[in-house]
Amino acid sequence: QVRLVESGGGLVQPGGSLRLSCVVSGSILRRNHMGWYRQAPGKERDLVARIMTDGSTNYADSVKGRFTISRDNAKNTLYLQMNSLKPEDTGIYYCNNFLLPYTWGQGTQVTVSS
Repeated sequence: QVRLVESGGGLVQPGGSLRLSCVVSGSILRRNHMGWYRQAPGKERDLVARIMTDGSTNYADSVKGRFTISRDNAKNTLYLQMNSLKPEDTGIYYCNNFLLPYTWGQGTQVTVSS
């Protein structure tokens, strides 16, 4: 069974930066389209960024130009670099297979507040 372990969240002031990591068990990362999702308080989980196996990327309009998704297949790790953070970026961030989601990990909490 594939295991997803997210980390890197925390409390940051508006305008700050964080880098999230997601370690994917096994050597499957290179064969999967992957995404980062955000669940804001009281809301559904939404896709914020995705990266395909060919390296192409797409972003939600709300994060475009501020977030960058990347992958290191050798380390089985997915990343999300988040810059110019806003209070509305607050939520729990999860990674998963974009087309056929695995069991969700525990996520990592990001709180943007002054």
